[in-house]
Amino acid sequence: MKQWWRRWTYEVPLAFGDALWEVLVVQLAALLDRLTVRKVIAFIPIAILVLAYYHRIPIPPELMLVGDLLAYIDIFSALFLLGVLSRVTTILFVVKQAATRIATFTGNVAAHLPRLDVRHRRQRGAATRPHRKPDRSEDDRALGGAWDQAAFA
Repeated sequence: MKQWWRRWTYEVPLAFGDALWEVLVVQLAALLDRLTVRKVIAFIPIAILVLAYYHRIPIPPELMLVGDLLAYIDIFSALFLLGVLSRVTTILFVVKQAATRIATFTGNVAAHLPRLDVRHRRQRGAATRPHRKPDRSEDDRALGGAWDQAAFA
């Protein structure tokens, strides 16, 4: 009887405590070490399904579709990346065409503008040419072009 009492009061609770420790602490810690974001996302649709079939909390069908989206997140992310890449290539194509058009436009504008001759500029210290003296005197200039004949007549 003493053996039986010892076993049920001492050994069985210790074995039960060791089993609980193994399951609730050691195995849970190992599970959390292996847990990734992908596994958490894969678990969200299961939680939504459990809540949907619980019937005490009404869940709209949109949440069910969110669960499907989360379940197939790899496929949706690949499709999204393909869509972004196709848009990027389209944008790059348009930018390349715009750059070539701007380059041809500026080339045409530069070809049609009158060129300024700035190759042989005078230096600042260089002497300037003397101005030509007019053929007429100041008295002749005062009469004007049409009155020249009348003044000498």
